[in-house]
Amino acid sequence: MEESRANTEKMNRPKRERQLLALTGAAALLAVAANLAISAVKSHLKNRQRKDLPGCNVRVNLSAREILRLADRVIAKSKEVHDAVASVPLDKVNYTNVVSALAELEAEQFPLVQSCVFPKLVSTSDEVRRASAEAERRIDAHIATCSQREDVYRVVKAFASRGELMNAEAKCYIQCLVKDYERNGLNLTSTKRKEVQRLKAEIDDLGLQYVQNLKDDRSHLLLPENVLLGLPSEFLKSLDIDETGRYKVTLKSHHVAAVLELCKVGETRRTVAVAYGKRCGQVNLTVLEKLVQCRHKLARLLGYSNYADYVLDNRMAKTPFKIFEFLEDISASLTDLAARELSVLKALKKREEGDFPFGIEDLLYYIKRFQEQQFDLDFGAIKQYFPVNLVLSGVFKIFQDLLGLRFEEVGDPKVWHRDVRLFKVFDLSSGESLGYFYLDLYKREGKYSQTCVVALQNRSLCNKNICQMPVVMLIAQFQNDTDSHPGLLRFSEVVNFFHEFGHVIQHICNRASFVRFSGLRVDPDFVEIPAQVFENWCYESLSLKLISGFHQDMTIPIKEELCKSLRRWRYGFSALKLKQEILYSLFDQIIHSADNVDVVELFKHLHPKVMLGLPMLEGTNPATCFPRSAIGYEASCYSRIWSEVFATDIFTSKFRDDLLDPDVGMKFRNKVLAPGGAKDPVKILTDFLGREPSVQAFIDSRMDHSLL
Repeated sequence: MEESRANTEKMNRPKRERQLLALTGAAALLAVAANLAISAVKSHLKNRQRKDLPGCNVRVNLSAREILRLADRVIAKSKEVHDAVASVPLDKVNYTNVVSALAELEAEQFPLVQSCVFPKLVSTSDEVRRASAEAERRIDAHIATCSQREDVYRVVKAFASRGELMNAEAKCYIQCLVKDYERNGLNLTSTKRKEVQRLKAEIDDLGLQYVQNLKDDRSHLLLPENVLLGLPSEFLKSLDIDETGRYKVTLKSHHVAAVLELCKVGETRRTVAVAYGKRCGQVNLTVLEKLVQCRHKLARLLGYSNYADYVLDNRMAKTPFKIFEFLEDISASLTDLAARELSVLKALKKREEGDFPFGIEDLLYYIKRFQEQQFDLDFGAIKQYFPVNLVLSGVFKIFQDLLGLRFEEVGDPKVWHRDVRLFKVFDLSSGESLGYFYLDLYKREGKYSQTCVVALQNRSLCNKNICQMPVVMLIAQFQNDTDSHPGLLRFSEVVNFFHEFGHVIQHICNRASFVRFSGLRVDPDFVEIPAQVFENWCYESLSLKLISGFHQDMTIPIKEELCKSLRRWRYGFSALKLKQEILYSLFDQIIHSADNVDVVELFKHLHPKVMLGLPMLEGTNPATCFPRSAIGYEASCYSRIWSEVFATDIFTSKFRDDLLDPDVGMKFRNKVLAPGGAKDPVKILTDFLGREPSVQAFIDSRMDHSLL
């Protein structure tokens, strides 16, 4: 039956694609509705909230008091189960009283924990947001305590040592439990364990200190108007002015980025870049050096050679050697292209500014200048083609057709704001319910300011064989339709939405049985790959026309010439941009792989070597130039490049020639999205590609789309 259906779809594909090409703008919106792309379930009970959703244990609209009560109940229940596991005699351990007990606790409590935590991001009530933050603090403190329970570790370790026969996912689950405890030092002596905890506390304190130093920095420059040529009047109006008429340019990233990208005066760009690179000066440099020392000490106590080994042991890349090999391979392959890009920018600067040397501070400005000259891209005009509701319907249609899904809007849902929408996802072929997602897309006071996806409930089958459905929320800050202004998306918002909606689909299509491996709880080097694969649809004419329509006449899609220009613009000076990211990734990997590294001298050495002779700005602080090395991405700054490389391999080899091939889409859904975190991601990609993943497609894509 499945084979017959697949063959029928293959035979019908050319006709289907012609239909899709024709269905743009308002016509696409009507077609989507007709094909149940957004099949709203209308309720006659307009003034009543819907009952709890089947398979969903997420609780919404809790009061501040209810949130804190629920958090306390979650903690009490967790302590009860952990106490019960700890009390199991070591010669009586079995799957039920160890693995099932802990896995079922996690399945039961994950949606309850998220019910306590997510209101701080979206609630309209200050009181509720404060209660949510306090609930998160209490739960985090309890989790930290659980991670130090030697009595539970002994029982888990005793069960793992028995080698009992289990399926692959259960076996991986118990291995992960043991590893988590041992990465917290529970296999060490009491003295060493205390030192592990002391070092972790010191690392946390230093990280907070580092971030606080940057937050507290009030450095600024006072600059006369004549050295700020090229900056738009709206930007200048937003700046404070001192008594002499000089503009106050802060060293916050939004001010610095505007100057480096738009200011015509080279000396101003250099002055601002140097000042930005000196923020917090020696203070944060000292903090970074202490952080690295503490991290290495922690790693060695836990049995690793260095901190990079400790971090990568839990990631797809596995070893620092693999990372160095990966980065250097890409860097070397793109050196010739990057050199050509740099020579073009140098020539452009010479024409505009004369014989002043080209510096790293000139990159953003002259890349933008070149693109302005090469492309007729008015992003304000492009925005007119992306009404938010049309983009949404087009994105739904693409994901449904490609992955064999059906989205159905839930009428009168229980939500925290009237703008929030709830959808249920079904398998198109079988009609099986797969999960739910909330869309909280529009700006409002007090809401979290970044576009992101939040898992509210992970799929689980281990809780007495009762299936918990995946539930996920997408938060954005789009402009809603009003009587005077249509809700229009900038092109960058379209790409970002496509990426984040890819995470929504990834969460719902994950079919792992254990909460530990379902949703987005997969290898950190792997988690971004599917979403980055889906970003590619934003640069292809077929899909761009499906999600676009001029807001005053939605039957008019974005023009073919604009589609081509956007695709070329995407890769503009990509080799130079990538070189800069490789520089920071190498810096991060080296300081976390070796002892007693002079970070300033290292950065001075790496900068010209990687950046084709461009020196580091004199006097700048590498800790400030790239703070992710200090906090948040330590020893893993390479991961974004890693994800993009393998996403390009997938798209180029499987999707590029037929963007809406349902056979390839279903294969991607079943082989890449479904397995979850228990399966080796390299095996996942190899199984889908039919070979080991390669960097070559990524390199070729940059060379093939070069503007030079």
